[in-house]
Amino acid sequence: MQYQRIMLKLSGEALGESGWLFDHSQIGKVASIIKAIVEKGTQVGVVIGGGNLWRGRHGAAAGMDAVRADHMGMLGTLMNCLVMQDALDQIGIKARMFSALHVPDICANYRRDLAVEALENNGVALFGGGLGNPFFTTDTAVVLRALELHAQALLLAKNVDGVYTADPRLDPAATLIKDITYKEAIEKGLKVMDMSAFLMCAEHGLPQVRVFGLDTPNNILRVLSGEDLGTTLHP
Repeated sequence: MQYQRIMLKLSGEALGESGWLFDHSQIGKVASIIKAIVEKGTQVGVVIGGGNLWRGRHGAAAGMDAVRADHMGMLGTLMNCLVMQDALDQIGIKARMFSALHVPDICANYRRDLAVEALENNGVALFGGGLGNPFFTTDTAVVLRALELHAQALLLAKNVDGVYTADPRLDPAATLIKDITYKEAIEKGLKVMDMSAFLMCAEHGLPQVRVFGLDTPNNILRVLSGEDLGTTLHP
């Protein structure tokens, strides 16, 4: 299937060196893949998590005020968008960046009509700052953007290669689930996305979510070409 428009959620950890800061080689590879997708005629909206810079309210943020900790996470996603925008610019892709936070000296505020215009004109748009509010994750942000912008699929490129019956890093008996509905995943309590994001997928019938590993950036192209990588979630 040739998708006209997709949303791509990239794990911040998967773009970091051993999960932290920036692995510029990996970022460059992902940028090249995004360029290849655009050249095949598919528009790409990109949301990047901030886990390579700030891990929510865990670790160093434990004990912090929750709102301030979440604001730091939102700023981390903006930094990741900037580094990806630069990597795309270096290979000839002019991606426009939008923020849910008001940072006019860096990029435009998110507006649906401007985002659609950027996707149609440039093929790529980067969305940072989450939803601009604390207590919501980038999972919720990417699902909302996918629904607003009528994406035909949401690709979740993570540091694990799909959805498992349990955390494969903790449970050696965990097995990969290849295909599952949103309702089944919610009932089983699977940790694919946060629950508010999952409920939005189910309630509004997002056509498809694909979860796969970003250890090899070319996996993005393999999924778009129809290969049965990772896990497929659907209504």
